[in-house]
Amino acid sequence: MADIRSSIPGVLLSAAVAISAVTAARLLGGILPIPAMVVALVIGIAINPLARRRLFQPGILLCLRVILRWAVALLGLRIALAEIAALGLSTAILVVIAMAITLAAGFLLARLFALERAYGALAGAGTAVCGASATLATSIVLPDYKGKETDIVFVVVAVNALSTLAMVVYPPFCTWLSFDAQITGIMLGATIHDVAQVVGAGYSVSETAGNTAVIVKLFRVFLMLPLVLAIGWFFARRSVTTTAARVPIPVFAIVFVALCVLNSIAPAFPPFARMLAWIKAPLIEASTWGLLLAISALGLGTSLSGIAALGWRHVATVTGTTLVIFAVMTAGLMVFA
Repeated sequence: MADIRSSIPGVLLSAAVAISAVTAARLLGGILPIPAMVVALVIGIAINPLARRRLFQPGILLCLRVILRWAVALLGLRIALAEIAALGLSTAILVVIAMAITLAAGFLLARLFALERAYGALAGAGTAVCGASATLATSIVLPDYKGKETDIVFVVVAVNALSTLAMVVYPPFCTWLSFDAQITGIMLGATIHDVAQVVGAGYSVSETAGNTAVIVKLFRVFLMLPLVLAIGWFFARRSVTTTAARVPIPVFAIVFVALCVLNSIAPAFPPFARMLAWIKAPLIEASTWGLLLAISALGLGTSLSGIAALGWRHVATVTGTTLVIFAVMTAGLMVFA
């Protein structure tokens, strides 16, 4: 009970930031569409001097270590395996290859620019899978190092900015390459980082392109589990001490897969499907707010001076992984489509 009481101030502060971010994002929506997660980061960073007080630290840590895990786990309810299977084997293989090469590029670019190997994992995962959610999930299995929180914030902001640029640039590029609506949807779903921008780009082309883009994007989200486990195993294997990096099978990962399976088999059992439909929307909403709480807490724990100290090498790494997944998917679709 003492631990719970000590966490309340930090959780309430994170919640206040999350609510403010959602409100601000809605007000700005008609002028400058910025995701609530990015707004939450900005607000959190702005009041970092307040959040540094010892009073708020237990709650901020709770958001980052507990609430984040369960929010990621609940993402499984968004995925139906039947929709993913409808993509076809060749599309699935191409997307997997592109994601693997992108993750490898993150490690290679981090090494080339003399950055932390863990930063390469964050950049690679955030680009290969689904932006902020994948970056946060990956951070769970990475060892702690100086500047880790700042790196996480930077990747989240960078992949969102690049996703917004891609939402505008990629659809005309697909038209220039004479891709049809379905191939365009595959391209957009496989190369744009954040879900919101995938939706915006896909449906700006056509309904077919939008539907296909969303399914491909969900396939990438589904692959977050094996990718995060692979990253955790990689760092645990390279650890020189027993405490520097640990990768047990995370409970949140098991729940993620279980919910994917439940969401996929529910239609075959009408009573169960009705029950799941009744609780699914609240749980998805809980996942959304859980991620917002975690990202708010991350912003609260990050100083503006720390972000300002990051140089061009951090930018070049995330930009490089973005270009890699774009190039691999373009080449693959031109050859095999």
